[in-house]
Amino acid sequence: MPGRVGVVINAFTAAEAVDRIAQAEAAGVPHAWMTTGGVGPDALTIFAAAAMRTERITLGTCIIPTWPRHPIAIAQQIVALESFAPGRIRLGIGPSHEPSMTSMFGVQWRKPLTQLREYLQVLRALLHEGAVDFVGEHVVARAQLAQPPRTPLLASALRPAAFEACGELADGAISWQCPAAYLVEQALPALARGAARAGRAVPPLMAHVPVAITTDRAAVREAAGRQVAGYSSIPFYRAMYEQAGVPQQPGAVGDELIDALVVWGDEQQVVERLAELLRAGMGELLVMPLVTNRERDASIERVFRAAAAAARATA
Repeated sequence: MPGRVGVVINAFTAAEAVDRIAQAEAAGVPHAWMTTGGVGPDALTIFAAAAMRTERITLGTCIIPTWPRHPIAIAQQIVALESFAPGRIRLGIGPSHEPSMTSMFGVQWRKPLTQLREYLQVLRALLHEGAVDFVGEHVVARAQLAQPPRTPLLASALRPAAFEACGELADGAISWQCPAAYLVEQALPALARGAARAGRAVPPLMAHVPVAITTDRAAVREAAGRQVAGYSSIPFYRAMYEQAGVPQQPGAVGDELIDALVVWGDEQQVVERLAELLRAGMGELLVMPLVTNRERDASIERVFRAAAAAARATA
């Protein structure tokens, strides 16, 4: 797979998202990622359109929430996407966050890690082996595929137990808003423990990295405050930040957390820092543009350019 750096696509509309994916491919970015969240446009639907506009860029979800969709329904969408863009799809799933899942969908939030493990087992059996016959606490699934696409199956992880589950069952673990030191000291060893328990190779850690191409610290603080602050109000994230040594008050983003989360500086400084993260053990980087000084298009273009440069350097 060319390069180890991709970009997270954020857009106001589905049409803009498709344009951004095409823009990323034209800039030389090898991987595009999207999250399905809230009532925003659905990532897999957007990828179907983007597959018709692009030729090389891989398309990955980071993530699709598990609670609103049955795993067989997800598999049906992946089979369709693989026919449009063979070998270019990566499926990332995860339980998302309790407040949004319970308030929006009315789910009974119980044993989210058990639910994630069941989804991984069902999707791996169906997408990789072609058949599933599974009865679990959360999922009942019986289905067959004539031609399983063997789509890489990834999952979100925040705390060590989830990283262990990814090491055991997934083709990669996707972090989100995790400081780099936490990933090195907590996540990577947990991935290795899970893989060892299953007797398999350690899958890669796909590290989410907010990036701003600017030397203006005030602009970085302002952008990070808009895009990161909400996570410090979620109990699971606050617990992770505390374990990472950067405890936060709800709704706050301190300078120490910004320094731990955000890669920023001029383009060369950012490229070098991304390379350092890969050398530290990250399998791949999911670069999320931080929009600074209300220069949305220019901010995204600069980050795409830096991500492409970092991808070329790590190919």
